[in-house]
Amino acid sequence: MEKNKIHILVVDDDNRIRELIKEYLNEYHFIVSTAIDAHSAKIKMEQLKFDLIILDVMMPGQSGFDLTKEIKKNNNIPIILLTAKGEVENRIKGLELGADDYLAKPFEPKELLLRIKNIISKSNQINLKDINKIGKAKVDLNKMTITLNNKISKLNMSEQKVLKEMLANIGKTYTRLQIGKIASISQERSIDVMITRLRQKIEVNPKSPKYLQTKRGSGYVLWTE
Repeated sequence: MEKNKIHILVVDDDNRIRELIKEYLNEYHFIVSTAIDAHSAKIKMEQLKFDLIILDVMMPGQSGFDLTKEIKKNNNIPIILLTAKGEVENRIKGLELGADDYLAKPFEPKELLLRIKNIISKSNQINLKDINKIGKAKVDLNKMTITLNNKISKLNMSEQKVLKEMLANIGKTYTRLQIGKIASISQERSIDVMITRLRQKIEVNPKSPKYLQTKRGSGYVLWTE
């Protein structure tokens, strides 16, 4: 792989879309590999290191949702989901599984390019304190992991950005709008889902949160002890 170039894996069973994305991104000097399904993608990932994955949701065999879940168990590689369905439920499901962004088909290639650049930019900006403690949870923002009771959970890019901001401003209340801007999420329900997911990772009792609290009528606030 050429030095300092971003290597992207495009996984889609539609030959036309795969080639269209590859040709377009090649013009902007990205290195692009392709796979026709989840099985082929996993073989490619064993052989090569990728900086980002563009993944179709609806594929024969293992779906994009299932592959996202499998990848995120062991890898923090950013994932953009492509879906022919624009329903909120599908977008939320993708975020719940750890996807970093989503794009509904049909889409403008330029929009995909901008989303890729946004994710890569966020990734390059990470330069944080090694370990932060939130109660009993150990948060490693560089490795993008949270360890609680010997269980290690992965953070996606949006979660990492929000925690980074809130850890730098303990006790500050953030509105949904502010959190949405930090995480690059516009849907309020998607923001609530992300907060719920974070609580599951840092709270001993997520249903009665002690550290990531809701300020009724205001937003959310983080405490570390």
